[in-house]
Amino acid sequence: MTTLELILNLPDELAQQAKSAGLLTPDAIESMLREQLRKQAGEQLRVLWARMPDEELTPEIEQEIVDEVRTVRAELRERNAS
Repeated sequence: MTTLELILNLPDELAQQAKSAGLLTPDAIESMLREQLRKQAGEQLRVLWARMPDEELTPEIEQEIVDEVRTVRAELRERNAS
């Protein structure tokens, strides 16, 4: 486990709303980061899909897709284990 110290500069109202909603806790921030990483992996997969030729799936693109799927699955396993 890595420990990081973050300093956020937020508008007062946003900071109060986030604090009241419990979004500034380590667990909440971890959850938001994991969700964002999952979304980014999905977006990368969509970009790969858009680049894929209509008639042919090249071995390189297929491997990129497989790698992305493995990454997302590993993140999900890690999240479920915590």
